[in-house]
Amino acid sequence: MDSIGNPHLESSLLSSRLKLALIFIFLLASTLLIRIYNLQVVNHDFYQEEALGNQMRSLPIVPNRGKIFDRNGQILATNELTYQLTLTPEKVKNISKTLLQLKKFGLIDDEDIKTYYKNRKRFRQFHNIPIKYNLNKVKVAEFLVSNQFPGVDIESYFHRVYPHDSSGVHALGYVSRMNKKDTLLYDKENYSGTLFVGKVGIEKQYETLLHGQTGVKQIERNVSGRIVDTKIITPAVSGKNLYLSLDLDMQKKAESVLKGKRGSIVVVNVTNGEVLTLVSTPTYNPNWFVNGISHANYKLLQTSKDIPQLNRAIQGLYPPGSTIKPMVALAGLEEGIITNKSKTFCPGYYKLPNFKRKFNDWKRTGHGHVDVKDSIAQSCDVFFYDLADKMGIDQLHKNLVLFNFGRKTGIDIPGEKGGIMPSKSWKKINRGEPWYRGETLIAGIGQGFMTSSPLQLAVATAALANKGQIFQPTLLRATQTPGSSIVAIDNKHSKQIPIKDIHNWEDVIDGMKMTIYAPKGTARKLNKGLTYTLAGKTGTAQVFGLDAEEQYIAEKYEEKLRDHALFTGFAPIENPQIAIAIIVENAGSGSSKAAPLARQVLDVYFNKQATSQSLDATMLHQ
Repeated sequence: MDSIGNPHLESSLLSSRLKLALIFIFLLASTLLIRIYNLQVVNHDFYQEEALGNQMRSLPIVPNRGKIFDRNGQILATNELTYQLTLTPEKVKNISKTLLQLKKFGLIDDEDIKTYYKNRKRFRQFHNIPIKYNLNKVKVAEFLVSNQFPGVDIESYFHRVYPHDSSGVHALGYVSRMNKKDTLLYDKENYSGTLFVGKVGIEKQYETLLHGQTGVKQIERNVSGRIVDTKIITPAVSGKNLYLSLDLDMQKKAESVLKGKRGSIVVVNVTNGEVLTLVSTPTYNPNWFVNGISHANYKLLQTSKDIPQLNRAIQGLYPPGSTIKPMVALAGLEEGIITNKSKTFCPGYYKLPNFKRKFNDWKRTGHGHVDVKDSIAQSCDVFFYDLADKMGIDQLHKNLVLFNFGRKTGIDIPGEKGGIMPSKSWKKINRGEPWYRGETLIAGIGQGFMTSSPLQLAVATAALANKGQIFQPTLLRATQTPGSSIVAIDNKHSKQIPIKDIHNWEDVIDGMKMTIYAPKGTARKLNKGLTYTLAGKTGTAQVFGLDAEEQYIAEKYEEKLRDHALFTGFAPIENPQIAIAIIVENAGSGSSKAAPLARQVLDVYFNKQATSQSLDATMLHQ
């Protein structure tokens, strides 16, 4: 039967439907009431905190990086106020579209966009993530006048500046953008928000001192995302200022005399190991790296055959050549192999018994009869061939490692290399071959397997000057918490070379003095107009070996195969203050190409001293 026209059935169906609707409404209302109860009562505290979190955020306050000064208070690295473009992801609806619009506006380029995506993982959604550093001030003004990009802001910050550009770069190093590798090296909490860290040199060595302590601020935003209030929870603590032992005037002079050349000059304080000059050429500009090096500049550095980024002072390993002879002479005297009266006849070459090869002297006509002092002053190879042969390589090794050859000096910048001081066991381990007698002769004049850095030569020369004290060279002299006084660093470490007879040391120093003052001294031209006393040793190091009868003529070889020019010395002789080591790659004679350059750097030091003494005397008489 059809339900149409049946009022009883229709009433029953309507009643059932109403009951179902009422049950559904009741269930829905119950669910809503339970949900509201949970939100308002059970989880009230949690959601209140969440709501407040949308309004209040804790952000890091990056501390100001410490400045770097030379020993006289001249600024070497500082900070300047500039501007960066930032983007807050949670405030930007379409990040890729916004970045493209910023590119059209001329504020960023493709490289900046790549950098943003690479760095984004380091930051949270509510952080202001940097897109572009060191913004053009005109663009900043244009952006602030018509900011069409919600979630994109201009912020001020301090960026690193090296006011003397390339001067001192191999000692100072530079800062650059923090990368993934850097995040593993430093405390995550203290480096949250940090954009730049030291990459090489002093900037890297003392990164944690220079960085300071990160603070915390709380920002409050309104519903549109604008910051309406900022409260500092923990203030940031600025990094410490560093005072180095470098003398900027000497540094610049050393760089100028090496301009256009490949080489290095190192000057150390004989009495405490402080480094006054640490120069490697060619140089490069550390300011290039601070906000990210351009492709053009990076390519320039990477394609240069002269390798500007190589720190030749601590990483350049060269045969020390004749600059090693004073130490070899001292070893012979201390071991009793020779005395200051011993003489050797030099006909211009040396021959081992039953050995065909001739070992040539640099002076083909020979030096005649020479004693230990003459042999140093005139740089007689034959005297040292004979002495080395009598000593043997292992005895030579034992004495020269006392001067730190073959080992790192421990200077307080990263990347130092130790060089080689060969021995029989060294050759067996490293070459898998026996040691040959002829190799001992070559080692006696600082050739063959032996290599050292300019810093090692300077440290060893200083040890000769002060009669046996080997100082660990240092660059950091003092620190200063901003607003406080300067505090000297007690980082002087030294060891004493055993002395058997002090007269042996004095004989060697006399030989170095004769190098400058004797009629046949190889650096006699230096003594003209000297206002201080100087002891020295010239050196010419072969880049490759010659055949026994072959004569070296520089013009026959391309520049990279020509001899290196070296000079080491200290002054004044009576009361030594500073020692110097210089190498000029492929320049030839040490006496003509290296020694005069060293003299110019030393003159700066002693002229400054004379000026200071003159001023003191004037003030006393006033």
